[in-house]
Amino acid sequence: MLEDLETRFMANFTPGDLRQKVQQYSHYFLGPIVVSRKEGRHFLIDGQQRLTTLTLLLVYLNHLQQGRDESVRVDDLIYSERYGEKSFHLDVEERRGAMLALFEGRPYEVPPEAQGSVLNVLTRYADIEALFPEHLGTLETLPYFLDWLLDNVELVEITTYNDEDAYAIFETMNDRGLSLTPTEMLKAYLLSKLDSDDARAEGDRLWRTKMTQLAELEADEDANFFKAWLRSQFAQSIRERKAGASNQDFDNIGSAFHKWVRDSGESKIGLRTATEFQTFLLGPFPKKVSSYVTLRKAEWEPTPGLEFLYYNAIGGFTLQPTLLLAPLSEDDEEETIREKFRLVAGYIDLFILRRVINSRTLGYSAISYTMFNVIRDIRGLSAEELAAVLLKKAAELDEEAPLDGILDLRLHQQNKNRVRNLPASPPILKPRAAPDDPSAKGSATTFGGT
Repeated sequence: MLEDLETRFMANFTPGDLRQKVQQYSHYFLGPIVVSRKEGRHFLIDGQQRLTTLTLLLVYLNHLQQGRDESVRVDDLIYSERYGEKSFHLDVEERRGAMLALFEGRPYEVPPEAQGSVLNVLTRYADIEALFPEHLGTLETLPYFLDWLLDNVELVEITTYNDEDAYAIFETMNDRGLSLTPTEMLKAYLLSKLDSDDARAEGDRLWRTKMTQLAELEADEDANFFKAWLRSQFAQSIRERKAGASNQDFDNIGSAFHKWVRDSGESKIGLRTATEFQTFLLGPFPKKVSSYVTLRKAEWEPTPGLEFLYYNAIGGFTLQPTLLLAPLSEDDEEETIREKFRLVAGYIDLFILRRVINSRTLGYSAISYTMFNVIRDIRGLSAEELAAVLLKKAAELDEEAPLDGILDLRLHQQNKNRVRNLPASPPILKPRAAPDDPSAKGSATTFGGT
């Protein structure tokens, strides 16, 4: 949700806009909620997650704007006060103490008898602190974003006057057959282009095997894989970061990858004949799934030789899988794949370090254009070619974000989670093996670390 809000807002926002112009920005629809109204009170039947998340986001944004001359009043959307006691609008008895602590900005010790939802609320608030795009919290941007969030982000309330009708509406909205996921629609499209029952049977068997591997990671990893893979190999353009710009390959893959393959498969992937569809489905696809599973596991737990993947992931660098898949070729052996992973992840570590110590944002919209250019430049390179390109890009970081920036580094609300992780990666920027050493394997360059 945070990424969606950021993307929609930044597609409209231009530094220097008058605050009044925000009312002309495009709207964002968060869907319907269902409410049962009885005895003068409103009972929420559908929409708990969205309203809880929005409340936590408003609490966080309210802290961000404290002490600033230009602020937006959001208290009324978070709580009301009667007889000196605060009552949060999304009022759940067991969560009240935790919500009050979050609102007042103080620690909260979860009592032993508390339900799991209390810990969930506290953890999700920590997620918002870690994931909220830093550039939206700046002095110049935050008031505009708050204005837009309050007036242009919309929910539709469906109100009934008894629980029976409310639940009937809820079931009608959520139980009219299972909608196909983008992954399932992509599968149907690809299989429909094969010209024999045997080819379709083989494609279906392989697809189910690989989807099972992805499902064993986490929910929605199938969609995450296709977004990362298609962007890494085939995206040729990205939306310009200015108001009014239209979405391009990189953006369209992120929002509806199945539609992008259908609409752009011929021109961008080379899918024209049944043979080309079969090669696409049976060739690079299964091997890329295996590589993706490897890198995702390394992001969750330190893996010998691939430690940088873990460091970058805990730093919240969400584009890492796309970058790591970019240089892979269909004939790469496992050792070569790991070497490419190590090189790219080391460069990402350097990029994160330089941005953080120079107070540069790592928000998606701020770095996606730069990272897209890196992805294009490293596609399909050998390990030696990859090392040379990344060495050049590492040198460019010295000019764009010099190490001297650490002398002025200060801890503040927007960078605290990034700064906490800076010491995590080992201090290496040295040759992996001497170039004339006959025992040297792969690239002679190692990137990474502080």
